[in-house]
Formats: sequence, structure tokens, C-alpha cells
Amino acid sequence: MASSVLSYEGCNFFRQRVVLATLSGRPVKIRKIRAKDDNPGLRDFEASFIRLIDKITNGSRIEINETGTTLYFQPGLLHGKTVEHDCNPQRAIGYYLEGLLCLAPFMKHPLKAILRGVTNDQVDPSVDTLKATAIPLMKKFGIDGGEFELKIVRRGMPPGGGGEVIFSCPVRRVLKPVQLTDPGKIKRIRGVVYSVRVSPQIGNRIVESARAILNKFIPDIYIYTDHMKGSNSGKSPGFGISLVAETINGNFLSAELASNPQGQGSPVLPEDLGKNCAKLLLEEVYRGGCVDSVNQSLALLFMTLGQQDVSKILLGPLSPYT
Repeated sequence: MASSVLSYEGCNFFRQRVVLATLSGRPVKIRKIRAKDDNPGLRDFEASFIRLIDKITNGSRIEINETGTTLYFQPGLLHGKTVEHDCNPQRAIGYYLEGLLCLAPFMKHPLKAILRGVTNDQVDPSVDTLKATAIPLMKKFGIDGGEFELKIVRRGMPPGGGGEVIFSCPVRRVLKPVQLTDPGKIKRIRGVVYSVRVSPQIGNRIVESARAILNKFIPDIYIYTDHMKGSNSGKSPGFGISLVAETINGNFLSAELASNPQGQGSPVLPEDLGKNCAKLLLEEVYRGGCVDSVNQSLALLFMTLGQQDVSKILLGPLSPYT
């Protein structure tokens, strides 16, 4: 299958290029990756992402030049089965998981991925948010049944990481078309506040400050506190919150915030974190749409990969990534 090589320049949309190449079976060549940078070439986290794709496929060919500024990737067949991967802690597990969510339903065998690294940071979608929003979204496309879950075994905050999640997904070659055009009113808000290697009291302070704002709008709010101890708490201290609003039509909108990594920036007040995250959630609700900004690109991808029947989906303003 010698299809023409797609050629790109630069480090932008790196994951999308690799994921879409894998889905379409077309080789890609990406040149001039940070060529003018003081530290040129692929970053460690990007190389780690490529290695993960290599693990879930069969017969991928990857060539990288010495400076790391040119990548040739010829995707193999999506294989699946059990894979274990240590995600580079420069980016959270969410960075790698977003790529897997796109590919998992199209494997030859059901996928079970054990990912280790940073579970929550300030850059990528946290595993909590993906569990609460991306998984239900995928169910709407008919990806369900069998082992379909995202389990958080251990937490790991940056810079040390040390977290672990298990993502299991059944094979669904054919996706259902969706009609998501009426977001519906918000009926409840759920959330999780996590804290590791800090006082458990911090969790309660975050919950109270978030509730103080959200209680004005809706009574049905439940925010869990998740204080992991010992080996389950990873290598670095930190805390954060992930909030999800569910509508009467079963759509989910999310917002999240995390504390500054140890030794970076000034310490964040738990009260501010809770308050600001509640405001972010209200902003997400204000933007409207049946899918929040984190999952827009996933929804659009699955619409594209669907059958001839047309899917319709209502989105708020598109995120730059989308």
C-alpha cells in the first residue's frame, strides 16, 4: 500500500497528524520541527507519544533524523491488546490519552492501556475530566459494552508524576451517527477535588469555595474529595478540582484547575482555586453547545469517521485546537 506521503512542517498539531495518519493508513513526513529553536527537534514528550502509537500498532515504521527536526512515520495496523507506557512527565497522561481515545475503537483487539505519569496538571485535560466527559461522549457514538472504562489507580502531580491510570476500550468498527442539537438545561453538578501529599483539609476548603458560587444556581451539587495516601499519591504534592455540569439531555460540560507544580510560581490559595474553577464552569455553560471545549475535536473526529448517515452536533465557540 504505497500511498503518497503527506508532508508537513513545524511542531504544531503533532498529535493530530500522527493520529489521523494512523487512522487513514497514510505515511506522514514532518520537517522543520522547531528547526530555529535553541533546542531543536522533537521534545521528549512527543517522542514518548510516538512510542505509545508504536506500541498499539503492528508494523509501524518511524524514522527520525539526528537533530530530531524531521520525522517520517509510516503507520502500521491498529492492533490493541494490553500495552503499558510510561508517559513523559513534561505532559500529563491526558495528552497521551486524548490520542488513544481517537484510535481505541478501531483496534483489531480490545485495548487495555496502562499509562503512568502525571495525572493532573495545568496544561492538559486531566484524567478526571476525560473520565467524566469524553467517556460518556464516546458512549453516544455507540462505543460501549464490554470493558469500557477509565480507572484512576494512583495520582501523580507534576513535576514528579508517579500516577497510573488504566483505560480499557472495546472494538467498535462502526460508529453510530449522533444528533446532538439541543444541549438542555443543567440539572446537576458533580465534581472531584483531589489532594496528594498536602493536608486533607485543603480539599474541604476547595469544595466550600466552589459550592459558595454554584449554590446560587442549582441545589443538586455533589463534589467528592479524593485524598490519596502513601504510594497512591505519587511523587509530588499538589491539589486541584474538576467540575462537570450535566444537562437534562445527558450532555456534559467540564472545567478544571490545578495548583502550581512544586517549586514553580507562588502557592495557590485553595479558596481561589475552588472559586475560579466554579467561574470557569459557568463560563463553559454560558458558551453553550452539547460538547465542551475539551471534547469538541473528539466529537468532530467521530462524526467524520461515522457512516454515510449525517451526524449533527451543536457546539459553542470553537477552541483554537478544534
